[in-house]
Amino acid sequence: MIQWIPYMISAVVLTHDSGATVGEALRSLSWCDEVVVIDDASTDDTAMIAKKHHARVVSHALHGDFARQRNFGLSCARGDWVLFIDADEVVSSALATEIKKAIQDPIRDGYYLKRRDTVWGHVLRYGETSQVRLIRLARKGAGTWVRPVHEVWQIHGYTAVLSHPLHHFPHPNVTQFLHDINEYSSSNAMYLYERGTRVQWWHIVAYPVAKFFMNYIVRRGFLDGTPGVILALMMSFHSFLTRAKLWQLWQKRG
Repeated sequence: MIQWIPYMISAVVLTHDSGATVGEALRSLSWCDEVVVIDDASTDDTAMIAKKHHARVVSHALHGDFARQRNFGLSCARGDWVLFIDADEVVSSALATEIKKAIQDPIRDGYYLKRRDTVWGHVLRYGETSQVRLIRLARKGAGTWVRPVHEVWQIHGYTAVLSHPLHHFPHPNVTQFLHDINEYSSSNAMYLYERGTRVQWWHIVAYPVAKFFMNYIVRRGFLDGTPGVILALMMSFHSFLTRAKLWQLWQKRG
């Protein structure tokens, strides 16, 4: 039988001009002992909304490095356990209950959360997003975040997967989706370049094609209808942009 210990749990939310979504995210965290918002120079009402929901707002520039930003958030958190969510994510009451029970386990140091994406009113049940498992809950001090983009929380210890998903509401429209892909692909290309990763001409063609085939056919993205094909095409485009930009970086070096 697990002994119930009053562990303190902190939630950390990264924001940047997130006024349209952050309110719902913070409402879903009202059960946490502390909510810390790490804000990257928002020019909208993000900070005001966060304070209205009794979050502690800390201004800190992202500088294109999400791992650094999350590690800064870790340093600000006071809890025994830390939960990370994004400003376009929502914790359901079922997931909140599961988290409060999970942190009582003396064996586990971190937990993977499943994520369920809803795009343009359609829940995506297939394709790439159906496979997402992210470590977002861990004991403070159990690990650090690595990679400036597509960052990963490396936990030293035992982990498990929680049953209830984290609800994700990304890309309010195709224009924003394209904007995000452009930014993430630039950061990813620079990361690969700095690690000395080379790209051949055929990579620029083959990887995006393989990405689309994997998401749309193998992972049955076609069953998600029009949103499924748009997502598969967008993720393929992300793959193309990353490698095309990486090739350009090497060309500039000469």
